[in-house]
Amino acid sequence: MLMKTCVLLAAITVFIPPAFLNAQPAAPPEPTMTKRPITVEDLFVFKRVGAPSISPDGGWVVYAVSEIIDSHQNKSQSQLWLVPTDGSSSPRLLTNGTAKDANPKWSPDGRWILFESTRSGTSQLWIINPAGGEARQLTKISTDAATAIWSPDGQHVAFVSAVYPEFSSLPFAESDAANKKKTDEIAASPVKARVFKRLFYRHWDSYVEDKRQHLFVIDLNLNESGDLEASAPRDVTPGDRDAYPTSTTFSAPQDFCFSPDSSHLIFNAVPATDESWSTNYDLCRVPVKGGTTEWQTLTATNPAADGHPVFSPDGTRLAYRAQRAAGYEADKWAIMIAECNADGSLISNVKSMTGEVDLSFDEFVWRGNEQIIAAAESNGSKALFRLSLKTPDIVERGQSVGTSGSLSISADGNTLICSNTRMTHPADIYHVRLEESFLRSKVPGDNLSHANDKLTDQLDLPQPESVTVVGADGDPMQMWILLPPGFDKSKKWPLAFLVHGGPQGAWADSWSYRWNPEVWAAQGYVVAMPNPRGSTGFGQKYTDQISGDWGGRCYIDLLAGLAHMEQQSYIDTNRMFSAGASFGGYMMNWFQGNTMKFKTLVTHCGVYNFESMYTTTEELWFDEYEHGGPPWGPNRESYEKHSPHKYAANFKTPMLIIHNDLDFRVPVSEGQQLFTALQRQGVPSKFINFPDEGHWVNKSANSRYWHNEIFSWIQQYCPKGGR
Repeated sequence: MLMKTCVLLAAITVFIPPAFLNAQPAAPPEPTMTKRPITVEDLFVFKRVGAPSISPDGGWVVYAVSEIIDSHQNKSQSQLWLVPTDGSSSPRLLTNGTAKDANPKWSPDGRWILFESTRSGTSQLWIINPAGGEARQLTKISTDAATAIWSPDGQHVAFVSAVYPEFSSLPFAESDAANKKKTDEIAASPVKARVFKRLFYRHWDSYVEDKRQHLFVIDLNLNESGDLEASAPRDVTPGDRDAYPTSTTFSAPQDFCFSPDSSHLIFNAVPATDESWSTNYDLCRVPVKGGTTEWQTLTATNPAADGHPVFSPDGTRLAYRAQRAAGYEADKWAIMIAECNADGSLISNVKSMTGEVDLSFDEFVWRGNEQIIAAAESNGSKALFRLSLKTPDIVERGQSVGTSGSLSISADGNTLICSNTRMTHPADIYHVRLEESFLRSKVPGDNLSHANDKLTDQLDLPQPESVTVVGADGDPMQMWILLPPGFDKSKKWPLAFLVHGGPQGAWADSWSYRWNPEVWAAQGYVVAMPNPRGSTGFGQKYTDQISGDWGGRCYIDLLAGLAHMEQQSYIDTNRMFSAGASFGGYMMNWFQGNTMKFKTLVTHCGVYNFESMYTTTEELWFDEYEHGGPPWGPNRESYEKHSPHKYAANFKTPMLIIHNDLDFRVPVSEGQQLFTALQRQGVPSKFINFPDEGHWVNKSANSRYWHNEIFSWIQQYCPKGGR
């Protein structure tokens, strides 16, 4: 690999921070105590572990840990922690304070850690020596800096910032001043009118305000004191187009990277046209010196989405992931390989490394120049897999317990770190065993972070059971069953039948702070979590079969799962309720008009009327693929056939509706229409609206209220506990 000589890039060395010299191994566990069920309040006590970054020499891991410091006032903080990968000592704080430090990244020579922080009042890039010392600020940009990465030669850092495109070709001082002036004028003006000239004027839970997400580069130099100094940022992707995914659907752990020789950036760009109804995300390439609105497209022949560029360690190959079906966000992600030059330009035709393997890969890292370690959903978990260029189309399955991701690997490829969660445990950082035992391992490896051991040791968190039932067309459907703490099989228990979102999603063996099955079980309910047609991780055909058929085979699958639960001797069939969000909310609305099996239903941000959903949502490609075009197109019947509002005359089941003002994916009018239909017909119903939340309820104070209101409502119709 051709590499630029750089005064910053020294030999990779092992450092020992002073704080670690006297570190002692973790204390032995305390004597066994009586465990208790988890509560809603526990959700705000858990420490939330972020993605890890391994040092180039493989000796250390840095990661952020977030804590809620006042759940009633929605106040939180996050700090950086260091731990040796061999687990020889306990994790220690690298940064402290009440700011939010996040997204740490090691420099290629292992001498620095780059991170984002709000300690100066806005999100900026900071740098710290892992051996000790104070952090120093690298950027001062009025539009914030995020998602930073190093160049291979250590001379540059690239980051993302959302700016007004009309100023993006100006020198930085002028453009930044213009961005700040316009932002301040909008905030100060008594007129709050918004003017839109194109679609995608809002996304997820925010108005775009005509801004574009651009990539910026800063140059780094060592001063006489041996500290790094940064140049002014320069916008290397100017113009009226986003150089970073505007939809998280097409985002990956790495959405842009430097070329092997550090001369160019390769990045995931949104479609150049029709971005509201196109999924044609492309990999593009620009020089780090910037100055051009013309981006070279590397994946122009693929009309579907491309992304997640990662170069091999020797810089001779580019790997990335790609879909094949245009307009279909849930298509299988394959891993593609192309030979390349040091500047990132391609010199060979692209080939699929995964061929017809029936897995959809979320993320991956190179292990040396011939192997790739990747993560993919599979049968209710997210496992790690090993692929080799020598044996294409052959995928070896490794660690398979829980949900693994956030992969980070050492420069020599011998040390792999990942995050792993389970239904019984929030995220921790693990050292993955990469020897031959990798293929036989049922555990992610050695836990390095142990962030929540003290709390989880106090809790009675039952293990989920996986069962398989026969669904539509005689096909198998996987379903999780979680029994409540203190379960007595001789008694009859109420059933919580939870339906996941997506619909191309799945209930996985993983932890959630929004819909946490352990919290629902702890209320005194048996919890069933079916993975019906449309669920991911059970083959692409199974995923595809939900499209255009939301109330068809998927509904039959769900009823089969419910029938299985009804047949269990411990289920009280007179105390069954169902709840779900997004697609799960849609299914609650469909249940409302098509079955009387449940005593009550809880619908969160679910589709009620397919036609109004289409004309008010932002990502039009989703509805157009699901229904074969817009409502005025040739397939209008699809919008009518399975739309819950068509069955409003059948509504009789008491229902709790939750829908939020900032939900632009499934707009609040869907919940309002449903509530009107229920109230007009005298069906017991309640509508909870959060004006400051989007598709999810994320703020801690709101989350507490959300949980308590749901459990209070359910208790009226399905009293908890065994009888």
